[in-house]
Amino acid sequence: MPIQDSDAGDADVVKDDAARRSGIPERRTGLHGWLDGIRSTRTGALTLKIVIGVIGAIMVVGGLIMVPFPGPGWLVVFAGLAVLSTEFHWAHRLLEFGKRVLHAWTEWYKRQGWTVRIIVLIVTVAAATVIVYFGMRTLGIDLLMYAQRFV
Repeated sequence: MPIQDSDAGDADVVKDDAARRSGIPERRTGLHGWLDGIRSTRTGALTLKIVIGVIGAIMVVGGLIMVPFPGPGWLVVFAGLAVLSTEFHWAHRLLEFGKRVLHAWTEWYKRQGWTVRIIVLIVTVAAATVIVYFGMRTLGIDLLMYAQRFV
Protein backbone atom coordinates (compact mmCIF):
# COMPACT_ATOMS: atom_id res chain seq x y z
CA MET A 1 0.00 0.00 0.00
CA PRO A 2 1.57 3.31 -1.02
CA ILE A 3 2.14 5.94 1.60
CA GLN A 4 -0.08 8.99 1.25
CA ASP A 5 1.04 12.44 2.24
CA SER A 6 -0.88 13.63 5.22
CA ASP A 7 -0.93 16.51 7.62
CA ALA A 8 1.25 14.42 9.92
CA GLY A 9 4.31 15.02 7.77
CA ASP A 10 6.83 12.17 7.97
CA ALA A 11 4.86 10.29 10.63
CA ASP A 12 3.35 7.95 8.00
CA VAL A 13 6.79 7.08 6.68
CA VAL A 14 8.13 6.46 10.19
CA LYS A 15 5.15 4.26 11.13
CA ASP A 16 5.40 2.24 7.90
CA ASP A 17 9.13 1.71 8.42
CA ALA A 18 8.56 0.62 12.02
CA ALA A 19 5.85 -1.83 10.94
CA ARG A 20 8.18 -3.44 8.40
CA ARG A 21 10.94 -3.88 10.97
CA SER A 22 8.67 -5.20 13.73
CA GLY A 23 8.62 -8.85 14.71
CA ILE A 24 4.86 -9.10 14.23
CA PRO A 25 4.16 -12.21 12.17
CA GLU A 26 2.05 -12.19 9.05
CA ARG A 27 -1.57 -13.22 9.29
CA ARG A 28 -1.87 -16.94 9.98
CA THR A 29 -3.24 -19.23 7.32
CA GLY A 30 -5.28 -22.41 7.48
CA LEU A 31 -7.65 -23.17 10.32
CA HIS A 32 -6.02 -20.73 12.74
CA GLY A 33 -6.26 -17.90 10.23
CA TRP A 34 -9.89 -18.75 9.54
CA LEU A 35 -10.67 -18.76 13.28
CA ASP A 36 -8.82 -15.47 13.73
CA GLY A 37 -10.96 -14.02 10.93
CA ILE A 38 -14.13 -15.10 12.71
CA ARG A 39 -12.87 -13.76 16.04
CA SER A 40 -12.09 -10.38 14.46
CA THR A 41 -15.69 -9.21 14.91
CA ARG A 42 -17.62 -9.12 18.16
CA THR A 43 -20.51 -11.15 16.72
CA GLY A 44 -18.18 -13.72 15.20
CA ALA A 45 -16.24 -14.13 18.44
CA LEU A 46 -19.43 -14.65 20.45
CA THR A 47 -20.88 -17.05 17.88
CA LEU A 48 -17.65 -19.05 17.77
CA LYS A 49 -17.51 -19.21 21.57
CA ILE A 50 -21.10 -20.49 21.72
CA VAL A 51 -20.60 -23.08 18.95
CA ILE A 52 -17.32 -24.36 20.44
CA GLY A 53 -18.91 -24.43 23.90
CA VAL A 54 -21.88 -26.49 22.73
CA ILE A 55 -19.80 -28.96 20.70
CA GLY A 56 -17.22 -29.38 23.47
CA ALA A 57 -19.90 -29.77 26.17
CA ILE A 58 -21.69 -32.45 24.15
CA MET A 59 -18.41 -34.31 23.71
CA VAL A 60 -17.49 -34.09 27.41
CA VAL A 61 -20.96 -35.16 28.60
CA GLY A 62 -21.08 -37.98 26.06
CA GLY A 63 -17.61 -39.13 27.13
CA LEU A 64 -18.59 -39.05 30.80
CA ILE A 65 -21.63 -41.18 30.00
CA MET A 66 -19.34 -43.66 28.21
CA VAL A 67 -16.71 -43.79 31.00
CA PRO A 68 -18.29 -46.62 33.01
CA PHE A 69 -18.73 -48.77 29.90
CA PRO A 70 -15.94 -50.42 27.96
CA GLY A 71 -14.88 -48.10 25.20
CA PRO A 72 -13.30 -44.72 24.55
CA GLY A 73 -15.03 -42.75 27.33
CA TRP A 74 -11.98 -40.93 28.69
CA LEU A 75 -10.64 -40.37 25.20
CA VAL A 76 -13.86 -38.56 24.24
CA VAL A 77 -13.74 -36.52 27.47
CA PHE A 78 -10.17 -35.40 26.72
CA ALA A 79 -11.10 -34.65 23.09
CA GLY A 80 -14.04 -32.55 24.28
CA LEU A 81 -11.75 -30.64 26.65
CA ALA A 82 -9.34 -30.08 23.77
CA VAL A 83 -12.18 -28.60 21.71
CA LEU A 84 -13.27 -26.40 24.63
CA SER A 85 -9.68 -25.29 25.28
CA THR A 86 -9.59 -23.54 21.90
CA GLU A 87 -11.93 -20.89 23.35
CA PHE A 88 -11.92 -21.27 27.14
CA HIS A 89 -8.85 -20.88 29.35
CA TRP A 90 -10.36 -22.92 32.21
CA ALA A 91 -10.74 -25.90 29.84
CA HIS A 92 -7.08 -25.58 28.82
CA ARG A 93 -6.02 -25.64 32.48
CA LEU A 94 -8.27 -28.64 33.17
CA LEU A 95 -6.91 -30.48 30.12
CA GLU A 96 -3.32 -29.87 31.23
CA PHE A 97 -4.17 -31.06 34.76
CA GLY A 98 -5.75 -34.22 33.35
CA LYS A 99 -2.71 -34.91 31.19
CA ARG A 100 -0.39 -34.46 34.19
CA VAL A 101 -2.46 -36.81 36.37
CA LEU A 102 -2.70 -39.44 33.63
CA HIS A 103 1.05 -39.24 33.01
CA ALA A 104 1.80 -39.54 36.75
CA TRP A 105 -0.51 -42.56 37.04
CA THR A 106 1.00 -44.35 34.05
CA GLU A 107 4.52 -43.69 35.34
CA TRP A 108 3.51 -45.12 38.73
CA TYR A 109 1.94 -48.14 37.02
CA LYS A 110 5.10 -48.77 34.99
CA ARG A 111 7.23 -48.85 38.15
CA GLN A 112 5.06 -51.52 39.78
CA GLY A 113 5.82 -55.22 39.74
CA TRP A 114 3.76 -57.86 37.99
CA THR A 115 1.73 -58.56 41.14
CA VAL A 116 0.36 -55.03 41.35
CA ARG A 117 -0.21 -54.90 37.60
CA ILE A 118 -2.24 -58.11 37.70
CA ILE A 119 -4.27 -56.86 40.69
CA VAL A 120 -5.03 -53.59 38.85
CA LEU A 121 -6.05 -55.57 35.77
CA ILE A 122 -8.34 -57.87 37.78
CA VAL A 123 -9.99 -54.92 39.59
CA THR A 124 -10.49 -53.10 36.27
CA VAL A 125 -12.04 -56.12 34.57
CA ALA A 126 -14.24 -56.82 37.61
CA ALA A 127 -15.45 -53.20 37.72
CA ALA A 128 -16.18 -53.20 33.98
CA THR A 129 -18.07 -56.50 34.32
CA VAL A 130 -20.21 -55.21 37.19
CA ILE A 131 -20.95 -51.96 35.33
CA VAL A 132 -21.92 -53.77 32.14
CA TYR A 133 -24.05 -56.28 34.08
CA PHE A 134 -26.02 -53.62 35.94
CA GLY A 135 -26.23 -51.48 32.82
CA MET A 136 -27.82 -54.37 30.96
CA ARG A 137 -30.11 -55.07 33.93
CA THR A 138 -31.47 -51.53 33.71
CA LEU A 139 -32.35 -52.28 30.10
CA GLY A 140 -34.19 -55.44 31.19
CA ILE A 141 -31.54 -57.91 30.03
CA ASP A 142 -30.29 -60.38 32.63
CA LEU A 143 -26.94 -61.68 31.44
CA LEU A 144 -26.68 -64.29 34.21
CA MET A 145 -29.94 -65.86 33.06
CA TYR A 146 -28.60 -66.07 29.50
CA ALA A 147 -25.31 -67.53 30.78
CA GLN A 148 -27.15 -70.23 32.78
CA ARG A 149 -28.87 -71.40 29.62
CA PHE A 150 -25.50 -72.19 28.06
CA VAL A 151 -24.16 -74.04 31.10
